[in-house]
Amino acid sequence: MCHTAAVVDHSFTDLTLATLYDSLNPWGPGDDFYLGLVREARSVLDIGCGTGQLLRRARDEGCQGRLTGLDPAAAMLVQARQARPDGVEWVLGDTQVRAWQGEFDLVLMTGHAFQALVGDEEIRRCLHAVRAALGDGGRFVFETRNPAARAWEKWTPERVREATAADGTTVRVWHEVQGDGLSGGRVRFTQTYDGDGWPAPRVSHSVLRFLDNESLHSLLADAGLTVVEQFGDWGRGAVTAESAEIITVARRART
Repeated sequence: MCHTAAVVDHSFTDLTLATLYDSLNPWGPGDDFYLGLVREARSVLDIGCGTGQLLRRARDEGCQGRLTGLDPAAAMLVQARQARPDGVEWVLGDTQVRAWQGEFDLVLMTGHAFQALVGDEEIRRCLHAVRAALGDGGRFVFETRNPAARAWEKWTPERVREATAADGTTVRVWHEVQGDGLSGGRVRFTQTYDGDGWPAPRVSHSVLRFLDNESLHSLLADAGLTVVEQFGDWGRGAVTAESAEIITVARRART
């Protein structure tokens, strides 16, 4: 952290930092969990697919079903298309850009993408679109951080991670929560990226929604979805007050 000031530069973040995403978010137990579900599915919609790492690996391993990745960040999909130019449909936008009707037997939101939906109406629109996209017996599977675990308390500047950019530059990344942490169910924080030789760090501002389990059930029910399973960890343990995750499997509610 050799600089005294930071510059907010979203275009830099969009165009360059997407290349660092997979390095900063290496494959882990959560990816194994979702890959197992994709292997069993005939048609998959991955909402907030990012660089498409999950669908790319599934196709590379021989999954023959329909695989569709959806993400609002063009730079992320550039990475996805470069790594896997064929065999997966990559769609730019959110759940409002297409009107999928009963086309998927598995809809996913991985990597805590669900928490990027910060308003109730935004969540409801997404959930209604998910319900419409699910075929008979289809499942919607996603995870959110359990607010009781207070994960944001570990998002401090002292916890620095490193990644290597495409040009070989070492980039250091750290987080810093703004304000008092959780406020109105939301946590606002910055992600700072500082590379060797850069004139100044680049800063990205983010907001995440932390929903308790009761609120989560209520929003799903309002959208015509019902919870059929929940896990507190990637080993399918029960949700407890100490669980880091709330991993939810939902289906269309019977009418």
